[in-house]
Amino acid sequence: MTLLNCLLSAWYGLPFVSPNNLLVSTINGTGAAIESIYVLVFLIFAPKREKAKILGLLTFVIAVFSAVAFISLFALHGNKRKLFCGFAATIFSIIMYASPLSIMRLVIRTKSVEFMPFFLSLFVFLCGTSWFIYGLLGRDPFVAVPNGFGSGLGTVQLILYAIYRKNKGEPRKASDGDRNSSLEMDEKDHKAIKKPNSNQFDKIPV
Repeated sequence: MTLLNCLLSAWYGLPFVSPNNLLVSTINGTGAAIESIYVLVFLIFAPKREKAKILGLLTFVIAVFSAVAFISLFALHGNKRKLFCGFAATIFSIIMYASPLSIMRLVIRTKSVEFMPFFLSLFVFLCGTSWFIYGLLGRDPFVAVPNGFGSGLGTVQLILYAIYRKNKGEPRKASDGDRNSSLEMDEKDHKAIKKPNSNQFDKIPV
């Protein structure tokens, strides 16, 4: 979803779609290039099952972006083009920011931040806040609204981290079965060392 969000936001920022938004286009275009590298590396090293899943998602991303670009180029003009592309970018930006909700629910349930890295939460907050301010100053709701949502979610993640930061998961303790198995193996090894080799002093046949 991050790749699709970057592609749609970069398209929205192009001069023939949304004038005076070149910064939105260049930054999100850079993000799309970086995300493409991530996806490519994953496809190279991922297992076959995961690779097939990501290829399906990548096909969906390309199809949605192509549809938005085609419709905005050939069917819409002027302010209608900006509105259409802006709504598309907003929807998928909100979906992207909402993706960590399952992790936040896991943190609340387990009372542990093991699966929610601090710096990821921090930069979600900083990214959302900076773009939210940019959208407010530029009076662009298609930039301000989704990033305001992201800033809010980033704030909640940081609050959760502050509450549960001391709980990062404990190392797995050995079970009783593991201990018994280990003791049995040690006992067998000890007996094997003490037991003399009965064939050691056999007579040599003449």
